[in-house]
Amino acid sequence: MTTLTAGIDVGSTYTKAALLDHAGTLVATAMVPTGFRLDAAASQAYDALLRHAGAVRDDVAYLVSTGAGRYQVPFRDLHATDLTAQGRGTRHFFPRTRTVLDVGGQTMKASRLDDRGRVAAFRLNDKCAAGTGAFLEKTARYLGFGTEQIGAVAAASAEAAQISGVCAVFAESEVINHVSSGRVAGDILHGAVVSLVARSVQLMKRVRLEPEITLVGGIMRFPTMVRVLREELGQEVNVPPDPLQQFTAAIGAAVLGQQRLARRAAEHAAA
Repeated sequence: MTTLTAGIDVGSTYTKAALLDHAGTLVATAMVPTGFRLDAAASQAYDALLRHAGAVRDDVAYLVSTGAGRYQVPFRDLHATDLTAQGRGTRHFFPRTRTVLDVGGQTMKASRLDDRGRVAAFRLNDKCAAGTGAFLEKTARYLGFGTEQIGAVAAASAEAAQISGVCAVFAESEVINHVSSGRVAGDILHGAVVSLVARSVQLMKRVRLEPEITLVGGIMRFPTMVRVLREELGQEVNVPPDPLQQFTAAIGAAVLGQQRLARRAAEHAAA
């Protein structure tokens, strides 16, 4: 009988859910806006996940929650930090991952993993929006573009506009100055990406980054972000297949569920 495990990542912007079978194969994913009722978003994402998989709640043997709202999932069996879940999720795709960069809407996180995939060091940048995906999305909106257009607009740029502000307020002022001077939107968005990359690299250096490096989070959907990071680091990087960059923590939570079930089975057999 197939043993399903689920992971739910309640993030600040979106809530993601993933379902794995007993072999670790990804069965289904689902994503909904988080909103202000985190428990409701978790239930909505979970119900959508089960619909996509053609399953019901009784088919799921174990569920692990993660993310900022992990405590707001009342039907969880276990909760885990997003750093722990990201470590498991990135290694699900790239087993030799040692450094993880996660750029989300409200936070940026860098972590270094040990030989067993556990977090050996980490740094967070959640104090200023200039170091998160929110700055990139806000810049796009100011220029008249939606989030889904960021990748194409930035990719069309030949030269990035300079955006060096160390905080969101100063960076936004620079964006406004570029618009006033007639700089094309693609160059401004490209500059916002380069600015975000600079902060990303600084964060990774603080955890003493080691290859292999895996990039995750919604911002990694944009090829320009990945390309500039690769160029800045001067080495190859891993990126999960689109759109799973956003689901690695949820997948990692489901992996933790599989590991917990395996441990429980081993203890039962030894008893």
